[in-house]
Amino acid sequence: MQGITYHISNRIATITLNRPDKRNALNAEVVRELRAAFAQAEADENVKVVILAGNGKAFCAGADLEYLQQLQHNSFEENLIDSKELMQLMQDIYLLEKVVIARIEGDAIAGGCGLASIADLSYAVPAAKFGYTEVRIGFVPALVSVFLVRKIGEGRARELLLTGRLISAEEAVKHGLINGVMAAGSIQEEVQALAEKLCGETSANSLKITKQLISAALDKPLADALEAAARTNAETRQHPDCKKGIGAFLNKLKPDW
Repeated sequence: MQGITYHISNRIATITLNRPDKRNALNAEVVRELRAAFAQAEADENVKVVILAGNGKAFCAGADLEYLQQLQHNSFEENLIDSKELMQLMQDIYLLEKVVIARIEGDAIAGGCGLASIADLSYAVPAAKFGYTEVRIGFVPALVSVFLVRKIGEGRARELLLTGRLISAEEAVKHGLINGVMAAGSIQEEVQALAEKLCGETSANSLKITKQLISAALDKPLADALEAAARTNAETRQHPDCKKGIGAFLNKLKPDW
C-alpha cells in the first residue's frame, strides 16, 4: 500500500491516509487501498475498532484535482465505474460491522469531509476546517450528500452543500457533523483511549447490531422498523454476549469483552 498505512494494536486497526504532499487527496489507487484496508479490518476477528486518520497537515482534501482533470477525458461509462468505486468505499465505512472513529488532525474538505461525517464517531483538533467545496469548482457533492442529509438533516445540509463555505471544528460540532474537539497535543491519546474503552467495555456483537439498527432506521416505515427492531431484540437475547453480560452484571462482575 502506497497511499495509506495499516497498523493493528490492542484490537484497534489504524488506517492512515499517507499522501501528506497531496494533503491526503483521494484518487483511484487510494480509494482501492482504503477499501482493501477496511475489508481487512472487517474480516479480522482480532480487530474491534477502526481509527481513520491522516498523515500531515490535512486529514483529507477530497478528490485529487489532477486526477479529476484526467477523468475529464473518460467516457461516461468509465467515470461511472470510477464513481461507483468511491460510492462503495463510503458504503463500506458506513455499514462496517465495527466502530469507525475519525481522528481529524487537519482540514477535512469535500470528499474528506464526507469521510469525517460517515465515520461513527469523529473528533478534530481546534484548527481543523470542514466544508463541501465542490460547487466552487463546478463539481457536485453527489455521494456525500446522501450521507450528510441522513446525519444532520436537510436544512443544515443544504446550507453547507450549496454555499461551499468552510466551517470551524467548533461549528462542525454544533451542526452535528463531528462529535467533539480535542487539543492537538492530546487527540491521538484521547482517541486511542476511547477506542480501547470501546474494546474493553462493550460487546462486539452489540456494537454490530446497534450499527445495523441505526443504519436501517430511516429506510422503513415506522411500523416495519419497529417490527424489525422487535425481532432484533428477541434474537439478541439469545446471543452468548447478552447472556454473558447480564450474568456478569447480576453477579457484580465485569464481563470480559
